[in-house]
Amino acid sequence: MRRAGRTTALLVVLGAVLAVLGTGTAQAAGYRYWSFWEASGSGWAYATQGPSLVRPDDGSVQGFRFSVSADSQDSAKPRRSPDFSKICAHVPAQDGTKRVALVIDPGTAADAPGGESPPPPRTACAQVPKDASSAEALASVAKPLRYGSDALLCAITGYPATGCGEQVSATTGADSGRQASADASAPTSASAAAGTGGSGGGPSAGVLVGVGAVLLLGIAAVAQARRRRG
Repeated sequence: MRRAGRTTALLVVLGAVLAVLGTGTAQAAGYRYWSFWEASGSGWAYATQGPSLVRPDDGSVQGFRFSVSADSQDSAKPRRSPDFSKICAHVPAQDGTKRVALVIDPGTAADAPGGESPPPPRTACAQVPKDASSAEALASVAKPLRYGSDALLCAITGYPATGCGEQVSATTGADSGRQASADASAPTSASAAAGTGGSGGGPSAGVLVGVGAVLLLGIAAVAQARRRRG
């Protein structure tokens, strides 16, 4: 009887742990931030370095998109195509400079922080010194920019007015107050804080739930076998 009581108690505790883990997984949504993109043919590829590190060539097209996403795998792309000839059509080449076409997409109302409305997407042709970085090209056409203390790009042309890489709840859409840390290779991405799978380097809640479920089944099987022998 004592063994059966201990088994039942253990089942209850494990069930409660699994319920908590499952709730945490369901509520985790992602981070609200400006992602950085580079032209790839007629589409976009998520940049592997931050705009302060990239030094684009003349004729490059780069994009910035504000949205809520967990990591680079599900991040929303700029909604305009990377067409250099169209964006920089009226900016002639000049010696000692380069032209970088920029697509700036502030995203949708669903991604906007509370009380703010995103401005319309726009394009710009930055004409900057040949050694200028992408961040410098952006600053030449889209001031004011706002950066966090960890070099995370927080705002372009003043949008959004507040916040910087904050985590967003899936159930309420409200900010949790946690700020994503910047990655040296991708300072515009909050995915560094979330991790590639949102796990921060440890086992994910989904893995823990799976392990817990296996443990529950094993304990139940042992308890049933003991009852039969009794």
